[in-house]
Amino acid sequence: MDQLLKITIGDLLDEIAEKYPDHDAVIYTDRPFRKTYSQFRDLCNEVAKGMMAMGIKKGDHVAVWATNYPEWLLAAFATAKIGAVLVTVNTNYKIFEVEYLLRQSDSSTLILIDGFKDSNYVDIIYELCPELKDSAPGKLESKTLPYLKNIIYIGEKKLPGMYNWNDLYEMASKVSDDELYKRQKSLDVHDVINMQYTSGTTGFPKGVMLTHFNLVNNGKAIGDGMKFTHKDKLCIPVPFFHCFGSVLGVMASVTHGTTMVPIEYYRPLKVMEALQNEECTAVHGVPTMFIAMLEHPEFSKFKFPKLRTGIMAGSPCPIKVMRQVIEVMGAREIIIVYGQTEASPGCTMTTVDDSIELRVSTVGKAFPFIECKVVNPETNEEVPYGVPGEFVVRGYNVMKGYYKMPEATAQVIDSEGWLHTGDLATMDENGYFKITGRIKDMIIRGGENIYPKEIEEFLYTHPAVKDVQVIGVPSKEYGEEVMACIILKEGATATEEEIKEFVRNNMARHKTPKYVKFMDSFPMTASGKIQKYKLREMAIEELNLQEAASIETA
Repeated sequence: MDQLLKITIGDLLDEIAEKYPDHDAVIYTDRPFRKTYSQFRDLCNEVAKGMMAMGIKKGDHVAVWATNYPEWLLAAFATAKIGAVLVTVNTNYKIFEVEYLLRQSDSSTLILIDGFKDSNYVDIIYELCPELKDSAPGKLESKTLPYLKNIIYIGEKKLPGMYNWNDLYEMASKVSDDELYKRQKSLDVHDVINMQYTSGTTGFPKGVMLTHFNLVNNGKAIGDGMKFTHKDKLCIPVPFFHCFGSVLGVMASVTHGTTMVPIEYYRPLKVMEALQNEECTAVHGVPTMFIAMLEHPEFSKFKFPKLRTGIMAGSPCPIKVMRQVIEVMGAREIIIVYGQTEASPGCTMTTVDDSIELRVSTVGKAFPFIECKVVNPETNEEVPYGVPGEFVVRGYNVMKGYYKMPEATAQVIDSEGWLHTGDLATMDENGYFKITGRIKDMIIRGGENIYPKEIEEFLYTHPAVKDVQVIGVPSKEYGEEVMACIILKEGATATEEEIKEFVRNNMARHKTPKYVKFMDSFPMTASGKIQKYKLREMAIEELNLQEAASIETA
C-alpha cells in the first residue's frame, strides 16, 4: 500500500467494475445469485435509485436487520452511493435491543428479513410499531420510533405497512442515472457512511461512526496483507453486520477485485461445501468456526486444493487450531488481524510472510499509515518493550466518534487523536504486538464482545433481582461464558432457569448466562467497590473450570 486511497465506496465499486467487468463479484452457493462486477454495480445503482425515489436523503440512517443475504450487500453499496448511513443490526437481537438501536440511531428506514433462529423480526417490528399494520408503506407514524418511516421487507410476501424489496427496482425508474451520478459525486471521503453498534463498559451500545476513508483503506490494507488479487475467492461465513464480515470480508475483496462467496449464516458443512465446490482461496472465521469444521464427522470427505489464506480473529487463537488450519486444511498463509470496531476495525495484522510462530503468538505489526503503541494507562507514557500497558492507536482508521455521545467519544479518543482500546498489550523490538488481557470487564464469547453492564442493566428489571454482577468465566469451547451472580430481594424467589429464560427472551442468545449463582453478598474492597475478579476466582473453583482457565493463560 503506497498511499492512502481518497475514494468513496461508490466510486471504488465503479472503478473495480470498469477494471474487471466480467469477473465474478459475488457467488452464492445456496441461491441463484451469481453476479460479475459490472452486473453487481448495475444492481447496486438500481437499488440506490429506488432508495432515492423512496425519499432517502444524504445523511439519512438506513438500518439492515438480516443475515448475509445478497440484499444486504446491495443495500451497503447503494447507501454508500447516495450518501446514506448504513446502520448494521446484530441478527441475534431481540425486542429490547433493537428498540434501543433504532431509537438511538434515528434510523428512518429499516430493511429486514423474516427473522433468524429464535428471533422473529417481523413480529418484533409490529409489536414495537403497532401503527404499521394500518400505515401505507413509507408513511409510518410511530409513537415509539418517531424517526422510522420506511420498512423494507426482503422476501416474497407483501406485508401490511411495508415496502417489498422488489419495489425498489420498480421505483428506480423514477430517478435518472444522472441524478444518481450527481448525488454520488457530491459525497466526500470523510462522510460517515456506516454505523456499527458496539457495547461499552458504560452500559448500552454506542453507534460507531465510520467513513468511506476508514473502510476503504482498512479493507485495502487487509487485502494487501493476504496478497489478494482478482484471482482470489474469499468465503465469508462471518456476519456482515460485524466489521469482520463487512470490512475484513467485503471491503478487503472489493478493493482487490476479489470474488466474494458469502454464506448466509455459519454452518460448517455449508462452508466446507463452498470452499470445495467454488475452489475458494481464502476463508474467514473465529477459532470456534475452524474448530467446528476440523472436528466435523464429514471433514475428511472434503478437499480444499486452492485454499491458501484467510483471517482467524475475534478471540485468541489456540496454537493447535492454527497449526491444524495450516497443515490439515491447507491454509498455509492464514493470518491474524487485531482491532476493534472503533478502529474500523483493523489495527495490527500478521502477514502471509510471517512465520507460524509469529502468527500464533502475536497479532502482528501496525497497518501501514497507522501508529500503534503501548502506554501506561495511568500516565499515558509509552512503556518499554515487553512491558504490558494499554494498546492505543492513531491514524486514518480511527472512527469519527460515537453517534450523539460526545462524552463517551472523549473518553476513548484523547486530545492528540489516540484511540484508547482498553486492551492490555506488549510490543517487542521488531514491532510485533501481543494482546495479553483487558482493562475493561468485557467478555469475549466465541468472538462476540459481551459487556456485563448491558446484561446487568437488563437483569435489574427482573422483579426478584436486588443486585447483580455479570462476569466472564473460562470455557474450553468458547473462550469465555457468561455468569450472573445475583442477590435476590428480601422474600423473593427465582430459579436459575427463570433467570436464563428472562434474558433469552429479551436479549441476543449469546448474552444468556450459562451459569447463574444466587448469593447473599458480593466481595468488596474497603471503598465499597465490587471485586469481580474474586467472583471469577470463586466460580472457577466451584465449577471446576481450572483446566479451561489454564488454557486461557497458556
